[in-house]
Amino acid sequence: MSAGHLVAGIGIRPGTDAADILACLDQALAIAGLSGSATPRFATLASRVAEAGMIAAATDRAAELVAIPDEALKGFEAACATRSTRIASLYGVGSVAEAAALAAAGPGGELVQPRIATARVTCALARTTS
Repeated sequence: MSAGHLVAGIGIRPGTDAADILACLDQALAIAGLSGSATPRFATLASRVAEAGMIAAATDRAAELVAIPDEALKGFEAACATRSTRIASLYGVGSVAEAAALAAAGPGGELVQPRIATARVTCALARTTS
């Protein structure tokens, strides 16, 4: 395992609560074989960064909450492993969660868990190079 940090890319519907966000995150970690790993950075759409549930979820995990502008997501379209037609039409990228995770991971960041979706949340995991 590399020395990088995990970044959780999270997409939510407005009004989603922290418990739903954390449940999706924990599910993504479990699928990736990383249960219990720290995710020191949460990345989401700039339009979702002020959501109470997102703030509470980040606080619960002592994670830095990073806002990714819609425009910045588009640079990661090619790197997305999954594609939602609805999301692509709204944001120009196949997966907000994957693109946000990669954007926040920085140059050389890699997707370690493609997006998983629950009723109100999508979550993907990326790893930074340092």
